Amino acid sequence: MKINISIEARMTSSRLPKKVLMPINGTPCLEIMINRIKKSKFINNIIIATTTNKEDDEIIFWCDKHKIDYYRGNENNIYQRVLDTHIKYNSDIIVELTGDCPLLDSFVIDRTIQTFLDNNYDYVATGLSYPLGMAVQVYTLDTLKSVSKNRELTYEDKEHVSPYLYTSGKYNTFYIKALENEQLKDLSVTLDTNEDFEVIQNICRGFDNFDFSLNEIVDFALNNPELVSMNRNIHRKGLS
Repeated sequence: MKINISIEARMTSSRLPKKVLMPINGTPCLEIMINRIKKSKFINNIIIATTTNKEDDEIIFWCDKHKIDYYRGNENNIYQRVLDTHIKYNSDIIVELTGDCPLLDSFVIDRTIQTFLDNNYDYVATGLSYPLGMAVQVYTLDTLKSVSKNRELTYEDKEHVSPYLYTSGKYNTFYIKALENEQLKDLSVTLDTNEDFEVIQNICRGFDNFDFSLNEIVDFALNNPELVSMNRNIHRKGLS
């Protein structure tokens, strides 16, 4: 059974262009993210799901340099891009991530995967008790295929990949609750805006390296509220 991560990443983000390769302490955000999630005990491969746009050649150059697998697909049909990524790399189980989560904790990934493996759920994801920027979704390739087999894709499917799995009522879904020491109201470590970048940079500068846990991020935020508060009122795009 092959469990593969895909990371949706592109250079043409409207609010923060080129964000996935923005450097923190000299290291691109995408590299920070990959090095953190490589510690997962379940993952067979990490694949960057990017687009055929020329602007994303820079991501491909980075992937080639660091020997990271990738797939290039349609920018506007992310569902098809993610599906084709996992068909190409023969995934059985998909761990769907986005490139705006550079501080994602591998423990959170493994806890989500373990819950999926130990139960009969069609879809397992991190719930709202986690800070923004810790989003993990796990489901099988066959489950993802079933969306386009059963109906014509909507804009929400193409843009967000998996909403049909958790809104249709046709799948057995489960949401992981963050552990008590991983929870902090209003903490956001997602990367959408300049303010987000400032928060993430402040957190990273609080440690000697990038090998810190979500629990340690929460502790840092509790002890340094002025360094993590500037993105608190940012309006977030996406599904409600």
